[in-house]
Amino acid sequence: MPVFQLTDELVFPHPNLAEPEGMLAIGGDLSPERLVLAYSNGIFPWYNVGEPIQWWSLDPRLILFPDKFNCSNTLSRVVKSNKFEVKLNSTLLK
Repeated sequence: MPVFQLTDELVFPHPNLAEPEGMLAIGGDLSPERLVLAYSNGIFPWYNVGEPIQWWSLDPRLILFPDKFNCSNTLSRVVKSNKFEVKLNSTLLK
């Protein structure tokens, strides 16, 4: 299957057209509108500075429903251990 080249138009190929490894398209931008469209269709960006944006749609993919998520005791201990940091726009969140 081909890897699609995105333009400025806010469209994506159908996720079922992704390569077996999950690669779907390259190009486009990371605008909020494109990200919402991508995420709502199970498509996710991979970006490195100086390289074109890659868009992936893996199958199978995880769907996590926050209201049904049950954090195990083990995971809870790991989270509380402060071994990891979550950063958003270079702001540390704990």
